[in-house]
Amino acid sequence: MIDLHTHSLLSDGELLPSELVARAVKKGYRAIAITDHVDTSNFEWVIKNVVRVCGVLNKSQKVKVIPGAEVTYVAPDLLAGFVKEVRAMGAKIIVVHGETIVESVFPGTNRRAIEAGVDILAHPGLISLEDAQLASRNNVYLEISTRKGHCYTNGHVLSMARQAGAKLVLDTDTHQPGDLVTIEKAGAIARGAGLTEEEIKTMRVDTEELIKKIERRQV
Repeated sequence: MIDLHTHSLLSDGELLPSELVARAVKKGYRAIAITDHVDTSNFEWVIKNVVRVCGVLNKSQKVKVIPGAEVTYVAPDLLAGFVKEVRAMGAKIIVVHGETIVESVFPGTNRRAIEAGVDILAHPGLISLEDAQLASRNNVYLEISTRKGHCYTNGHVLSMARQAGAKLVLDTDTHQPGDLVTIEKAGAIARGAGLTEEEIKTMRVDTEELIKKIERRQV
């Protein structure tokens, strides 16, 4: 299991990063990204601490721990510049909080995040085909979410990704201990969204490729 979208109590999660990772190891995870919520008010403090703790955990846990950030509720016009700042601080993977139907997100966030070349557009809600096509061209992954609420539009995201040729990633958006899932549960959720067995295999291969891309990235 690879999960590239989780939260600790460095933002609004319930677990210390160390406990989050320890629980992920018990679930059989091979890689996990800690992507706590950031905006212009807190990104320096959050990313500094995420990078530091990931360095420690990579020496003590049998799982790859990737420092990242979920850019959240940043005005669309500011996203491109802010994403650059977040990368410069040491976040190796950038997730943007997409236009989920269960929260009020600035209209235009999906498009501007894709234009900014983020790694993952999280829970993109009723993403348009045009934006999904742009995601395909910009190699931005669209997220299939296991989290309650955000998962309501998984079927639509899959449909747009299929038509556009966009890559998919499955993440938990973990905030609480019970949000972490096994690879078997992840597969069941993917099938429930409508993915075929071949598409699930492709999604896993594409996720491995994203990990390699992240490892090659200089920050």
